[in-house]
Amino acid sequence: MTDRLPGFSTLAVHAGAQPDPTTGARATPIYQTTSFVFNDADHAASLFGLQAFGNIYTRIGNPTNAVLEERVAALEGGTAALAVASGHAAQVITLQQLLMPGDEFVAARKLYGGSINQFTHSFKSFGWNVVWADTDDVGSFEAALSPRTKAIFIESIANPGGTVTDIEAIAAIARRAGVPLIVDNTLASPYLIKPIDHGADIVVHSLTKFLGGHGNSIGGIIVDAGTFDWSKGNKYPMLSEPRPEYHGIRIQETFGNFAFAIACRVLGLRDLGPALSPFNAFLILTGIETLPLRMQKHCDNAKAVAEYLSGHKAVAAVNYAGLPGDRYNNVARKYCPRGAGAVFTFSLKGGYDAGVKLVSNLKLFSHLANVGDTRSLVIHPASTTHSQLDDAAKVKAGAGPDIVRLSIGIEDRDDLIADLEQALSA
Repeated sequence: MTDRLPGFSTLAVHAGAQPDPTTGARATPIYQTTSFVFNDADHAASLFGLQAFGNIYTRIGNPTNAVLEERVAALEGGTAALAVASGHAAQVITLQQLLMPGDEFVAARKLYGGSINQFTHSFKSFGWNVVWADTDDVGSFEAALSPRTKAIFIESIANPGGTVTDIEAIAAIARRAGVPLIVDNTLASPYLIKPIDHGADIVVHSLTKFLGGHGNSIGGIIVDAGTFDWSKGNKYPMLSEPRPEYHGIRIQETFGNFAFAIACRVLGLRDLGPALSPFNAFLILTGIETLPLRMQKHCDNAKAVAEYLSGHKAVAAVNYAGLPGDRYNNVARKYCPRGAGAVFTFSLKGGYDAGVKLVSNLKLFSHLANVGDTRSLVIHPASTTHSQLDDAAKVKAGAGPDIVRLSIGIEDRDDLIADLEQALSA
């Protein structure tokens, strides 16, 4: 053994995993069980009282899921993580630890349409209020702050437009305000961007996308950076005040730099219940092993397709930060020098109708509501993922009526370009 820190590709294969001590199985086993036997009554009591680590019930934790949690935490540079049933579940569990009824959080306008819907409508039933800001105007985040603000939420690479966010500038605002910065790193993955290195306190993912990578399982994850002082100013009572359900322990005081991950597990997942299936955890772990290989191919293909589209007569504009002339190219070169991701949009001169027709004419691209698959995917956001928004809100979210979103897969790029060519010609 040496003191050498493993590289990213090594962590993607090995982090959190060991050969099974009972059978010697090298792949992480699927612990497809609801519950776990206690050694004795004292052991059971210590587990339920948070005085010992171990397995109780798969809704709260599972050995297969634990390997996934350790692996993603290692790849992101965090102290601990919690895997849950979906990316949306990760957002609910995260904000449940931070917000009380009447509290606010500031969020970037350029977000996945489902997140905009969740923040605007579903969270109202919890008494949580979102205030919108513009990543193109970093000062708007500071202007949106109030005494009730408890967090700032952004995406590292925004969905659907593929714009790259200046994480460090917004992290500085969060620090001055004394609130955590939450970064959804789904479209970048830690292979391209590690938000914790740029000031993020919490990272969330839809594991369904690039981390899993194969479009076969849904999951989400929360990564604790271990950087935020949850006891300061008593703004976060879920973590700083005595918890009556655990004999008065203070989560921050007891668990230190992984307190937030623990709170998400024992105060959020335990009671709200969006548990990740161990079988899905196994599939996602398998996907992560090839993440570095896939992400580089995704990015290389995406740049080639974006260059092709930028010269096509039917295309009005291509929004891809990897192109030298793109307004976000400088930010992309700073935050993700390996590539600007695989999801981007372009606008068609024929507007809404042309977008719908293009999607219908493509043959190799799959028309569906997902990104981050090995297969190349296409969607017309205005008629699908962002259809619940009015026209002005669609444009602000980067999903105007003339916009088509592509998620570029790992096929041969010439085949992808040929499919786009026949569809655009038709």
